[in-house]
Amino acid sequence: MKQLMRTAVGMLSVAALSCTFAYGAFAAEPEEPISKTAAQETFSDVAVLDLKDGEYAVNVDLLGGSGKAYVNSPTILTIQDGRAYAHLEWSSENYDYMIVDGETYFPTNTEGNSVFESIPVLVFDEEMPVIADTTAMGTPHEISYTLTFYSESIGSKSQMPQEAAKRVLLMAGIIIVGGGILNHYVKKKREH
Repeated sequence: MKQLMRTAVGMLSVAALSCTFAYGAFAAEPEEPISKTAAQETFSDVAVLDLKDGEYAVNVDLLGGSGKAYVNSPTILTIQDGRAYAHLEWSSENYDYMIVDGETYFPTNTEGNSVFESIPVLVFDEEMPVIADTTAMGTPHEISYTLTFYSESIGSKSQMPQEAAKRVLLMAGIIIVGGGILNHYVKKKREH
């Protein structure tokens, strides 16, 4: 019986360690921010960031309108072919389109807060003007806002609260499955 318990505990430990190495630390430590040289204090070229294609987390501030609206921060920053795109989730479901650099973007969801994917990030560390149309006041109104994406905050996507929640759920699943396996073997051992 003791050997069975040791084996089960060992299996759970290996599974937990594998999960930790595969998905990052359980309680994600913030990674070091990407450093910039003095010549890179303000810029609009993604190449200066020296980021590979992939998904990252970035802090973003929204200013304008009545001051009540916000976008979730940090948010997902996607780098693709040397261009940066943000995944923006507004604090309201009433935004039916955004205009960025003359292009119109529509939400990618039909329920819940308005979510816009692939919004181009034209500049970092400076205010980027955007227009968002809201239907919250009965009739549609275009409202001018600015978004500021902070280059020093760019880090691993695992820093986002949503990613940490996924790791917690994965660990809970491993523990539940491991406990079920252990329970099965203990019951079998008792029957014999």
